[in-house]
Amino acid sequence: MVFSEKQRRVLTWWRPDSPDRGMQAIICDGAVRSGKTLCTGLSFFCWAMRSFQNRNFALCGRTIQSVRRNLLSELMPLLEGMGFRCVEKVSKNVIQVRLGGRKNTFYLFGGKDEGSAALIQGVTLAGALLDEAALMPRSFVEQTAARCSVSGSRLWFSCNPESPAHWFYQEWVLKAEEKKALRLQFTMDDNPGLSKEVRERYASTFQGAFYRRFVLGEWAAAEGLVYDFFDQGFVQEAPEGPFQEWYVSVDYGTANPTSMGLWGRKNGVWYRVDEYYYDGRAERRQKTDEEYAGDLARLAGGRPVRAVIADPSAASFRETLRRKGWRVRKADNQVVSGIRLTAQLLKSGGIVICRGCGNAIREFSLYRWDDRAPGQDQVRKEHDHAMDEIRYFAATVAAKEGRGGMFAGCVERGRF
Repeated sequence: MVFSEKQRRVLTWWRPDSPDRGMQAIICDGAVRSGKTLCTGLSFFCWAMRSFQNRNFALCGRTIQSVRRNLLSELMPLLEGMGFRCVEKVSKNVIQVRLGGRKNTFYLFGGKDEGSAALIQGVTLAGALLDEAALMPRSFVEQTAARCSVSGSRLWFSCNPESPAHWFYQEWVLKAEEKKALRLQFTMDDNPGLSKEVRERYASTFQGAFYRRFVLGEWAAAEGLVYDFFDQGFVQEAPEGPFQEWYVSVDYGTANPTSMGLWGRKNGVWYRVDEYYYDGRAERRQKTDEEYAGDLARLAGGRPVRAVIADPSAASFRETLRRKGWRVRKADNQVVSGIRLTAQLLKSGGIVICRGCGNAIREFSLYRWDDRAPGQDQVRKEHDHAMDEIRYFAATVAAKEGRGGMFAGCVERGRF
């Protein structure tokens, strides 16, 4: 296996002959597919097994599933090929590792919300690796760091950039020298295993702040139009002929507008072929759940709709639809990752907005990041109703059936 100069520094920073040996932590941040995760994990295991015997370590991700998928699936075969003996107790989220005459225990933890900090309390650690650290709450990261109380313990962090006002950037990246942390910023050029074709594909997939973060590796603020690339060139006529399957996506409003999109799949592409949009405030009359259910049936037009992807907050409307025989799925409502996936799918042609969807086309030109919420990736709560249900569909259905695995890969890192 060939490593870049930056990857080799990650692999050796802890060694007695390294100029970085006095550091207490390492932070690897930057572009996607830049080789951070593999070399960070390999370095962590080599350090742990060389430095300690019969000690406990933590492997942390946003969820335990993401630790296994993003880190261990590629790392474990490599370690075993190097002579490590790894025995995973899946039900206990534990890996016992032996090398030579040494044995250590590695516990898997998920840090997805504020309650996750309690999961790691009470354990004494000799070190911890936190993959996707910027997606974890501060309380979990700080609790993990506090558990590393064994003499000689160290911390490994890897992440993709977020907003420059993100707490991890403010407290760890900018204070790396103060915390005796080696900060290495990665680009795709630091991954010798990445072909030019793949680099170009990723570069064309992202836009705006996401391009600066995930391709250039910058901690960049989101500003301006959310879909600043969207224009009439992204609008097409609905194709002729039969579609393979149908869905309806719904953002439900009472005082606010209700938006529904009718989606058909043809030759691997999802077309938003028609829409329903009703603004009760503008019309001066609110509709009932029963009336909206009738409107949805008319939009579907007798087509065999596989499921309705519904606003997760619209409990009563979802129940009304179920009583009428519709299969209803609660939408994935992670806003920022959903926006990123929607942009990727639009730019790649995975989803297409058709000419009959005038309200969606109008909202694309008005939907903006909220510059009144400094330091946070938030969108303005206006002109967002079609935008929300399109995002629901993109994140819940379309991204999980992306062509060539591109969108499945992007979902994995962003959501889990």
